Amino acid sequence: MRLHNTIYMINIQKEVSLSSRNTFGIPATASVFFETDNDTELVDVIRSLPDPFTAYVLGGGSNILLVSDRLDVVIHPVMKGIELINETDDHVIVRVGAGEIWDDFVKWSVEHDFAGVEKLSYIPGTVGACPIQNIGAYGCEAKETIESVEAIEKKTGCAVSFSNQQCQFDYRDSFFKKKKGKYVITAVRFRLSKHFEPNINYSDLQTELSQATSVTLKNVRQAVINIRRLKLPDPSELGNAGSFFKNPTIQIEKSNEMMKLYPKAPLYPVSQGYCKISAAWLIQQCGWKGIREGNVGTYERQPLVIVNYGGANGAEILNFAQKIIETVYLKFDIRLETEVNIV
Repeated sequence: MRLHNTIYMINIQKEVSLSSRNTFGIPATASVFFETDNDTELVDVIRSLPDPFTAYVLGGGSNILLVSDRLDVVIHPVMKGIELINETDDHVIVRVGAGEIWDDFVKWSVEHDFAGVEKLSYIPGTVGACPIQNIGAYGCEAKETIESVEAIEKKTGCAVSFSNQQCQFDYRDSFFKKKKGKYVITAVRFRLSKHFEPNINYSDLQTELSQATSVTLKNVRQAVINIRRLKLPDPSELGNAGSFFKNPTIQIEKSNEMMKLYPKAPLYPVSQGYCKISAAWLIQQCGWKGIREGNVGTYERQPLVIVNYGGANGAEILNFAQKIIETVYLKFDIRLETEVNIV
């Protein structure tokens, strides 16, 4: 059963501005810009390139920082469609085109009473980007629902499929991120549940849902939207790419040391011998919350978010981020890693 119809198209342009195609609003230009919603045409485009590895794949532009002011070739896959391809008493398998807006897919899932991605509501970007980053929020990660990923290999132009295990998912990481530039994702298959089991361990969610008479898919989604709207800036009003840094994973010995010095430090066990510590807390402890330097700063409500107040270029934002990394390292001996992809 195909739920959305697709009209095939390909659009080739030259000297295309990318400032409106990245949520930081960084000025940059694509010498050649390919936009297609058809796998066959995408293969033709890849095979026509003298060096397909130099082509950058751009989705919603919500998790990138453009440091270069010019990209030679940009491929923009806009494959659409949400298709229910298998159903049992307990689960459904849904195939979603890479060009679908992520939050539109989450909304569709909730409206159809399919559980699994509701806590990932209101995350910007496209479906094709979600397995690369293994997006996550409120204790939920995309890897928990991804059945498989369909892609085109740049080197051969051949269609390939990756199982969940082959995607090598990790915290904000995946096989595709490690093999950056080697594949173009065209669709993702999700395994969603017909039975909603509430899991609202996070205090923010508990507070937001405290007045609800019952916990449902719809009010969990709305609670997440309300929280994100309150804490995070709207990219259409203030350029940003969401969380700029990952939450660092540290060894248990280091976490014990941190607890002695900072008893209220937010530490969370993640595996035997390792804990995760809040990057936002580390940044705030170093005095960076709400700090502005020229056209760049950290968001006043969330120090994990770096914002472009207008007119900043990628190099300025990266330089600002490096200062934060160095300050945190000097104070805590913990090195932050960027969650945002630097291009």
